[in-house]
Amino acid sequence: MKLFKSLLVAPATLGLLSPITAIASEVNFNAISNYSDETIGIDIKSFTPPSNDTLLLSGGEGLVDTTDHDGGFSETTTASFSLDTIIGAVDGGNDATEALSFDYQMNIGLSTSFTGEDSLDVTIDIGGSTGTVIGTSVTEAASIMGFQATSDKLAVDGITYTFPVGGATVVVGDTTDISSTFTGACAYSAFTDYMGNCGTGNSVGVGGKGVTASVGYAFDSGFSLAGGVSSKETAIMTKEGTDLYGIEAAYTADTYGVAVAYTSSDNGTSAETTYWGVNAYYAPESTSLPSISVGVETEETSGTDKSGYFVGLTWPEVGPGSVSIGAGTQTNYLDSETELLTYEASYSYAINDGMTVTPGVYIKEASSGDDDTGLIVKTSFSF
Repeated sequence: MKLFKSLLVAPATLGLLSPITAIASEVNFNAISNYSDETIGIDIKSFTPPSNDTLLLSGGEGLVDTTDHDGGFSETTTASFSLDTIIGAVDGGNDATEALSFDYQMNIGLSTSFTGEDSLDVTIDIGGSTGTVIGTSVTEAASIMGFQATSDKLAVDGITYTFPVGGATVVVGDTTDISSTFTGACAYSAFTDYMGNCGTGNSVGVGGKGVTASVGYAFDSGFSLAGGVSSKETAIMTKEGTDLYGIEAAYTADTYGVAVAYTSSDNGTSAETTYWGVNAYYAPESTSLPSISVGVETEETSGTDKSGYFVGLTWPEVGPGSVSIGAGTQTNYLDSETELLTYEASYSYAINDGMTVTPGVYIKEASSGDDDTGLIVKTSFSF
């Protein structure tokens, strides 16, 4: 038994002695021996072994400057991180959507500048496959909150390069939005994803189809103009492609703003779809009164017209947080169709500078059966 214990203790003893031996081998004893009784000051560099680090890539000898590279970001490069989590349940849909669900979405933003006026940005998303639901593989909560589905893998959400040209701002990139240079005029603090663009997601909040170029110019008077184009990478600006064009004019003042946008998508066919969108807001100077935001959008394809609308109120200071209440059509509808609305209410408050909790509720009307009623608590982290 004693022999067995000794065998167990021996490796641990050697493990403790190994770091001590390594440290002793790194001390510059020659420098220490040169110290005299009259010279008591010890330079900490005397105990630091000469650096023999060589940062090399395979087959890339001589390509890396090892004299001043510390292995970190350049001075003009920054990284930001955010994480959104939700826990909630939906009542009224099928059995799958009624289950309690937990979902997450993480965003990594990398940004660097080469001239001090430009910016190269890369956005990386991480999210669940379709959300994790107890007892099922479908989650309505993640869908209505607009969470990305990346199967728990890193996925590049967009790469953009922003630079000035004669006072204008130019944005070019892949998987980015035409509206990245649009001003917009929506002051509503949205809870669900659809409400974020004040009901004008196809026009004022237009996205992109692939390779995108967008230009915006802001005048000193408060007016701004912007426009852009986006195309699939494999068929840019051709008949076979799915090109998307958009322009916007906006005016913003201290307490109000209005924006008008027009977009056109050829969908890769002869049938072109065009959108007109208008959104506006009024925010009183008194924080005890709510700001009001409205949006209207029309859609036309081959002579068929559709429309949708939105209205929302946001109280900026209610206790330690803010309150938002909004309603809007779920999509654009024909005059002959029955409009289905979504209603939402939320209260958002900051726990500290890096953590915000937002409980909310929404009701989504259904064309048949019971309406969906969802109760969700969203927690947002930034670091």
